[in-house]
Amino acid sequence: MASALPAWFEITALVVLVLILVADLLLILRRPHVPSMKEAGLWVGFYVSLALVFAGVLWAVSGGFDVPSQFLAGWLTEYSLSVDNLFVFVLLMAQFAVPRRYQQEVLMVGIIIALVLRGIFILLGAAIIEHFSAVFYLFGIFLVYTAYRQAFGGDDHDDDQKREGVIVRTLRRIFPISESFDGAKLRTTVDGRRLFTPMLLVFVAIGFTDLVFAIDSIPAIFGITADPFLVFTANLFALMGLRQLYFLLGGLLDSLRYLHYGIAFILAFIGVKLVFHALHENELPFINGGHGVEWAPEISTLASLGVIVASMAVATVASLMASRRDRDGADAAGPAASA
Repeated sequence: MASALPAWFEITALVVLVLILVADLLLILRRPHVPSMKEAGLWVGFYVSLALVFAGVLWAVSGGFDVPSQFLAGWLTEYSLSVDNLFVFVLLMAQFAVPRRYQQEVLMVGIIIALVLRGIFILLGAAIIEHFSAVFYLFGIFLVYTAYRQAFGGDDHDDDQKREGVIVRTLRRIFPISESFDGAKLRTTVDGRRLFTPMLLVFVAIGFTDLVFAIDSIPAIFGITADPFLVFTANLFALMGLRQLYFLLGGLLDSLRYLHYGIAFILAFIGVKLVFHALHENELPFINGGHGVEWAPEISTLASLGVIVASMAVATVASLMASRRDRDGADAAGPAASA
């Protein structure tokens, strides 16, 4: 589809944003360390503010609210999915016992893999939509199914770990892998033999996780906007500050027990919106004779933005309230038990 933004702006913006992300990742190589809560919080705040500033720039360049609202809705959707992605990263770091001082390097590789995979899927998705608009039916049904699986299908993170376990066992049979890490190196020497380190397994597991989340997230954002530039920049901003967010949230992720319900509701909402859009623009001959279905509503981007914000706010507040209630219950049980 034709973009509402001039080509010079899109090219300039992409170059600047990619350079910012690369500079952020290179900081890990120049100054590897575990960021403090204050440092991580400041960086996350910086990138969130940068996304809001970018939305303002989109408003100034496009001359209206439609483009920035599409970006904001897409960014918030991808950001919420990125937080869910962090759950898996935490599990992987614990599963492979990655030393904390090397976790930044692992996150850097994970972000690069995610960026490449999402870029490929965005190009493929845009091409498919351009030539086969009925794909919105498939996207919508897929998102509704994903939402159901997220909310009621058990622990998908455990399912992902089982699949990763098969991959890891296969790699161990194929490649000689040492028992311990050697810094952040992929190769090491043990008793004169050149071996891969467990870092290889970590990178493969992270890459597999990124692939799974890219498959879920790209149809979701195409339900917000079909503009490839907005889709890519929303994903880019969602990945910015992800490693700092990892250290900021850390153990707090366990407290967000209802987050997956909020994400599930967002995915289901976008899935239904995509089906409505597909019905409205219908070209399939066996549905309404190949004509659009007039009663199918078109849900505005502003309405989508409101639903996304409200869903994440309700899920977060409910999670924090439940965690506080558990702590108060534990504190009350403590004195009672000692008495």
